[in-house]
This record gives sequence, structure tokens and C-alpha cells, in this order.
Amino acid sequence: MGSIVPSTLAAPDAVRDLYTEHQGWLHGWLRRKLDSTFDAADLVQDTFVRVLRHRRELAAVREPRAYLVTIAGRLVINLYRRRSLERAFEEALATMPEPLAPSPEQQLLILEALDEIDCLLAAMPAAVREAFLLAQVDQMPYAEIAERMQVSVRTVQRHIVRAYEQIILAAP
Repeated sequence: MGSIVPSTLAAPDAVRDLYTEHQGWLHGWLRRKLDSTFDAADLVQDTFVRVLRHRRELAAVREPRAYLVTIAGRLVINLYRRRSLERAFEEALATMPEPLAPSPEQQLLILEALDEIDCLLAAMPAAVREAFLLAQVDQMPYAEIAERMQVSVRTVQRHIVRAYEQIILAAP
């Protein structure tokens, strides 16, 4: 299917036309992928919110459905990742004695923080993320990380610095 986003259209018209032409199709695609009408509806809405945020780029879109699938596909991955994180957190909570378990409000804050950390880590290049996690989570010395990753200690140091830079830039 060709572009329905002529460059002569004003951005709001382009978004409206994209929504009118493809919302139903995208909902069906997501419903089949997720096996849930409710999740599909949420992700259709989130997809078009992202389209709206980047509406100035619409003039360059030649394949609207491919564009929407790319955005929606990333949202599906984020949904699955978040649910996986939630399951792991719930399993960890189930092993805690009840008096030590966090309140529902604390649980929500913890889940949101874990989700932010997960997104930050996912945005890092694989080597940077691996070096950072080995250093911070596993408390591994740089020399061991270098040996394990088959790179120099200097490269490990650069990876760690890059990870910290990304974390600092993401901080509010």
C-alpha cells in the first residue's frame, strides 16, 4: 500500500488521515499478535500518540503500514518486557514474609523504577550493557570483564563510562 501521507498535507491532517485509513487494520494486527482486544486497543492508542509526537516526519513515510507496524512492534516488545519484569517481581514478593513485603504503592513505585532501569539498559549497546552489568551487578573487576569479553581493560573502561553517561543523560 502506497503513501497516504502527501507532503502537501498539514501535519494534523496527515495524522488524521493516517488514523482514519489504518487504525482498524492496526487494531486487527495487534489483536491477532496479542490475543487481546484490550491490549490491542491500548497499543493502537499508544502508537498514534507516538505518531503525533513525530508528525513532522510523516511527509517522508512511503509505507504507512510498515511505519505503524514498526512503532507498534516496539510497543509490543515493551509490553512483553514489562509483563516479564512484573512476573519476576511478583515471584520475588511471593517468597517474602508478609510483614516485610512492600505496600501496593511501594510495589508500583518499585515496578516503575525497574521498568525505567530496564529501558535504560535495553537502549545501551550490547557490549556497553554487558560490561556495565558485570561491573555493577556481578562486582567483577575490569580485568576479568576484559578477559571474559575478549577486549582490553581500556575498552571496558570506555564501555563503563559510556553506560554512566547514558544513565546521567536519562536522569531528570
